[in-house]
Amino acid sequence: MALTVPPSSAARGTPQGPRRPAAGAPGRGGTPAAGPPPALPSVHTMIVCADLPSLAISAEHGQLTGSGLEGFYQAGRRLLSRCVLRVADREPVAVQGRLTGADRARFVAVVRTPGDGGPDPGVVVERIRTAGGTERITLRNSVPRPLRVPVEISLGTDLADLGAIGAGRPGPELPASVHDSGMRWATARALALVTADPPPDDALASAGLLRWNMELPPGGSRTLELRVRTDRAVRPAGRSGSCPLPEADAEGDDPRVRDLLRAGVEDLRSLLMRDPAHPSDVFPAAGIPWRCGLAPAEALWAVRMALPLGTRLAAATLRTLARSQADGDGRVPGPFRDAGPHLPPGCTGVEATLAFPVVLAEARRWGLPEQDLAELLPAAERCLRWLHTALGDGPYLRDPGPGGLCRAETQAHAHRAALLGADLLEACGRPGADGWRERATALRRAFRQDFWIEDRAGGRPAAARTPEGRPVPHLGAGAVHLLDTGLLGAGQLAPGLLDRVQTEQLARLLGGPSMDSGWGLRGLGAKEAAHNPFGHRSGAVRVHETAVAVSGLAAAGYEKEAGSLLRGLLDAAEAFDHRLPEMYAGEQRTAGSLPLPHPAACRPAAVSAAAGIHLLSTLVGIRPDAPAGTVRLAPLSSAPLGALRLSGLRVAAEPFAVRVSRLGLGMIEEAADGLQLGV
Repeated sequence: MALTVPPSSAARGTPQGPRRPAAGAPGRGGTPAAGPPPALPSVHTMIVCADLPSLAISAEHGQLTGSGLEGFYQAGRRLLSRCVLRVADREPVAVQGRLTGADRARFVAVVRTPGDGGPDPGVVVERIRTAGGTERITLRNSVPRPLRVPVEISLGTDLADLGAIGAGRPGPELPASVHDSGMRWATARALALVTADPPPDDALASAGLLRWNMELPPGGSRTLELRVRTDRAVRPAGRSGSCPLPEADAEGDDPRVRDLLRAGVEDLRSLLMRDPAHPSDVFPAAGIPWRCGLAPAEALWAVRMALPLGTRLAAATLRTLARSQADGDGRVPGPFRDAGPHLPPGCTGVEATLAFPVVLAEARRWGLPEQDLAELLPAAERCLRWLHTALGDGPYLRDPGPGGLCRAETQAHAHRAALLGADLLEACGRPGADGWRERATALRRAFRQDFWIEDRAGGRPAAARTPEGRPVPHLGAGAVHLLDTGLLGAGQLAPGLLDRVQTEQLARLLGGPSMDSGWGLRGLGAKEAAHNPFGHRSGAVRVHETAVAVSGLAAAGYEKEAGSLLRGLLDAAEAFDHRLPEMYAGEQRTAGSLPLPHPAACRPAAVSAAAGIHLLSTLVGIRPDAPAGTVRLAPLSSAPLGALRLSGLRVAAEPFAVRVSRLGLGMIEEAADGLQLGV
């Protein structure tokens, strides 16, 4: 009989961090409206230019009509919602709209002028739009005669907060005033300005209208530029010279690897934000458009998967989170997160607290400078002290609150933190390493007995155990964390919570049709009760969990299952133009089908952008130990994507390039002086 655990009223967490807006939530002092809440505005069909804290969200036709999420944004506020272009008294006919980079898009349209004979348009209109608030509009005359065409742009804004727009409460459009060479809108809390170059021939504030009369010589063009801004200057972190993510490249038999890496790095850069109190430190925001802020657990997952690009982003993110630790107990704050239909919401602050020492320990192996290590070690020790207190005398880490649930995924995070925390303490000459290894051994011994459910199909790990000791048997993607053991010295991986037989059975389950959708790993098995292919944690494919499954299965020696999930995710990435969303539907793949977008998924998202980096580094099997001056290669011997070369990576803060042949043989092509190939 399926067991569902109700949410515990005693569970505690820190309700901080960005969330999707609650659709239909009441305003201040309001009451919820009757009936079902309105759906969130559609995201998956939009073209999103990102360079946080700035955004430009557009439909494929390129006109900003003020509907849905369309507009230019800065720091979560919509500065311009309407920007409708008319040429020769008509709207151009859109022919193409696409991203040309993470922060910019190109829209092309055409216009037939009154003198055109036949169906061929005589004027091409190109709009280059950037997240930073610029729009460059170029009109090209393709006919052999001069043209005089009227051009007008209708502008408007509501200066609405992104959360209010998502909840269906954007507010009315505000009155404009003519300002300088454009328009101005203001409220008591916000200001938006649009300026035009060249200045318009006419401006009508009541309609928000700018007008030009343009002379286009035969074969010639004219360009005008709009700039959208507010009274506060912003400094994007991802496009500055101090960006912590280097240029990297991939090439191989499968040409899609280059696009996957390029898009992942660009999207991760576009999501970087500065700590307002310490602007030299940057961190990845969780995702666009709903989570343009710090989500501690997901930020740590992203920077951990991006360690092949260097340790600077990890160090800056760890510093930011260290400053957020709760006074007295050392826990990193974080909101509750939905855990699907069979478990109560989990506290992401616990997950982040356990991830902190893991990321620091692995960053050290990748070459984290000693100065950064010394600065961050006290915060990691505070995390371990919190874990020691939370464990008490028992082997398991329970959910916060009396009688808390024991989740298998949480035990995997705690076990990894104990082993890599011990490694970190020992390397830094701090006490307690042996004690943490003993606790990890006790947890491992108890887990293999208590969390394994025997059945005629070979058994499965329980998703959790209730306070009364009953197992929650549902198979979901959270089980992949049992295979993610962490990196120790000399390129060795830490032991896992499962024994060899249990690991083999879990690999079989993850590679089976109930979990492998053909596009990636489902969040909940297709045969499980309450499975929903669009459910956040009940059946949708979550990209970073699929990436963790690929690396975990490959490390355990199950390359067939890893390769199947890898190819499915790469095929999905191609369908999404290599900008992977945080999740998409877990519908079964069939001949001729495409992955179904989730309408409320963030895209780009930090964990899915970093997942592409993680997948490619898994294929070549880079396992560095920079303090020992060695790096080990453990590529997939089956070479599921054929030959592959990665360059522009960083090990020991120096460029690193590696090649894997079609036979699965690895070779280092570039590395720091003195770095030796480990065995």
